[in-house]
Amino acid sequence: MAHHEPSSVTEVLSELDELASHSDKVCVADVLDDFGERSFGPFIMLPALLELSPIGGIPGLPTALALFIALIAVQLLIGHDHVWMPQFVQKRAVGSRKLHKAVGKLRGIGKFLDRHSEGRLEILTEGIAIKLVAILIIALCCTVPPLEFLPFASSFPMLAIAVLGLALTVRDGALVLAALVFTGIAAGAGLYMFLNSSGDSGGLPFL
Repeated sequence: MAHHEPSSVTEVLSELDELASHSDKVCVADVLDDFGERSFGPFIMLPALLELSPIGGIPGLPTALALFIALIAVQLLIGHDHVWMPQFVQKRAVGSRKLHKAVGKLRGIGKFLDRHSEGRLEILTEGIAIKLVAILIIALCCTVPPLEFLPFASSFPMLAIAVLGLALTVRDGALVLAALVFTGIAAGAGLYMFLNSSGDSGGLPFL
């Protein structure tokens, strides 16, 4: 089977929709086989986008997705030339109906991200810059478990990760810079929410 490595969020979502139309469920191995083993960008971007969808509201799922993303980012950091996943991960599957629904909800944000990615400053998506991006992604993943206890807080790092995954997919260094700025903002907001969530009221200060 010829691998197809997508070059935009819209292509990633369309590929998933196509996979879902062929069977009752889609497993990780199917996605890996369809996108190609060298597609680090989509495998970083897609789980982050899923966390931003209603699926991300399932307790424990943001942390599981962060662990999955971290596994891919570590491989990118140490210089693997292809994506590797353990068999038990490759066997994980989602029902086609749920996948269709999630894809539909993500198309809006996918089109927005695609409109703002043009393959600029490619030097920031290759060589040593890729390793720095991988380190940033791993650091962002580490913030997800504690933030999951706060409503919507884990979406801040996941959005930054999604942008970095898109930057690697379309080789847009300008998106890497944008993600760095957003990461700083998200880190400040997340820290504020975390530090103010344990007050006397037992909730966030604005609730």
